[in-house]
Amino acid sequence: MGTERDNLDAVLDLDDEELIAQCDVDHYRASGPGGQKRNKTSSAVRLRHRPTGIAVTAVEDRSQHVNKRRAARRLREAIALTVRRPVDVSHYHPSELLSSCVGPDGALRLGRRDPRRYLVMGELLDVLVACGTGVGEAAGYLQLTTGQLVKLLRADTRLWARVNQLRAAEGLKPLR
Repeated sequence: MGTERDNLDAVLDLDDEELIAQCDVDHYRASGPGGQKRNKTSSAVRLRHRPTGIAVTAVEDRSQHVNKRRAARRLREAIALTVRRPVDVSHYHPSELLSSCVGPDGALRLGRRDPRRYLVMGELLDVLVACGTGVGEAAGYLQLTTGQLVKLLRADTRLWARVNQLRAAEGLKPLR
């Protein structure tokens, strides 16, 4: 359990420059509106993470640096949402990070831009997958109530959508 989890946690915990160093970086001209600067400079950024093969882009800003930061954040989120690590639930205990970030009401106590958010997302999804995406069982291992877990998942639209994709793959109905 430890090595794979630790390796992926280390990737999610990298600062932007270290994460980008693990990527093939493409700069290109974004199409569409945005004025002269956007159409004449290569401000769009595509990151391809070599270890996972995940690719993300950011084209919204006229600044390549801003787009690179956005792409790094999107890459972290994509890794957290798609790369699963096996969890042996019989030996599982919630990480200190997860325990410290979930309030008694089940609300996640992390800001949207807090990079630790992706570590928490990954852990929640890993446990859910280990439980066949059964929310009740996963909640027990996560030391949450079913309602608290659903509230945590629902608080992030991408996380919610990913859970429902995983449930559909298991032949289960989507959460509401």
